[in-house]
Amino acid sequence: MTGIVALYIFMLAAFTGYEVIARVPVILHTPLMSGSNFVHGIVLVGAMVALGSAGTTLEQVIGFVGVLLAAGNAVGGYAVTERMLEMFKSSGDKRGGAKGRH
Repeated sequence: MTGIVALYIFMLAAFTGYEVIARVPVILHTPLMSGSNFVHGIVLVGAMVALGSAGTTLEQVIGFVGVLLAAGNAVGGYAVTERMLEMFKSSGDKRGGAKGRH
């Protein structure tokens, strides 16, 4: 019965997440990406704690894969956020500074 309950919670969370994200205005995507990157960092810390407390080889492998996926998710999120922020810079401001403007 526990597996069915876990599957039900997963499906409910997936549906709720889809409905919430689908209704976000375009202007709020960048701030929400920044917030979700913070959450991915917490997931990474949790995966490292789980890996540290793993006892069997199977638990260590699963924990290691969890750490790899969480790290990739966090790094990818920051890369996407950086690319999105680049779109808001003016064409004369490619270096991030105010050089050349007088």
